[in-house]
Amino acid sequence: MQILFASSHTHDPDVWINPLRKALPYLEFVQWDENGDSINAELAIVWNPPTQIFEREKNLRAVFNLGAGVDAILQRPGLTDNVAIYRLEDAGMAVQMAEYATWALLRASRNFDAYQQQQQQKNWERLPDIQRDAWPVGVLGLGVMGGRVAQTLAGFDYPVAGWSRSAKQLDGVETWAGDEQFAGFLARTRVLINTLPLTSETHSILCRKTFEQLLPGACIINMGRGEHLVEQDLLAMLDEGHIQQATLDVFAQEPLPADHPFWAHPGVTVTPHMSAASLRDVTIRQTAEKVRAFIAGEPVSGLVERNRGY
Repeated sequence: MQILFASSHTHDPDVWINPLRKALPYLEFVQWDENGDSINAELAIVWNPPTQIFEREKNLRAVFNLGAGVDAILQRPGLTDNVAIYRLEDAGMAVQMAEYATWALLRASRNFDAYQQQQQQKNWERLPDIQRDAWPVGVLGLGVMGGRVAQTLAGFDYPVAGWSRSAKQLDGVETWAGDEQFAGFLARTRVLINTLPLTSETHSILCRKTFEQLLPGACIINMGRGEHLVEQDLLAMLDEGHIQQATLDVFAQEPLPADHPFWAHPGVTVTPHMSAASLRDVTIRQTAEKVRAFIAGEPVSGLVERNRGY
């Protein structure tokens, strides 16, 4: 059986194709050729696939994504309901997100940024001790990623709540669900951490209406997608003082343009979409197992629900 490898980013076979061939030696891998013809592939492994993949490969039965987010795949023209889409559930990303969120939270709650400034000024001064009750954390999204973030921060004794579309239970975490509980979740939150997938319902969820409902001196940590954030709303509320700090890892336009105001704003920390990378060895093992199970007619985890967008 031939399996198509299609990515808009990488063309080095040693990065993905050769390791996948080693993991699935009974399959013939064919790399996407931008100027080529259809190979009538039934299966494809993709990462940010070319725009015309579904219009050219009309016999695809399943697509296996080398990442957790599938919004780019769902936007490709020609995608039909007959194509099953499978995503990664973790591949080492959840613990990285937890590390990133911890770093961003501690910088604010433990005054680490202020201490760094004091060092530059050669100023030896202890700032007020932490009051954890003053830093209630709210995590948007309680999937594998968000759940790990929420429970990690709860382990540091911060009051942590999580909001998800449907009801979930997590040890040590106060859980809220659905539109009817969203306002209550925001009203008890000072540190808002976004791990949601990007869907039509979550697009622009980080907006003025959301920010206004947070506790004063709020902090925003965005590890979801850049399109979750209304950038001008964030900048306005930083300047108004309701938001104290924003740590942003994802942006609507990447790389972030050199003239973007986020670079120079004193209340914004920018990182280059590095909060959680899919670890290649883990990704290859997980993807190979999904492909093997699909071919064998066995249940495959990570099936995307089209109506939910993830």
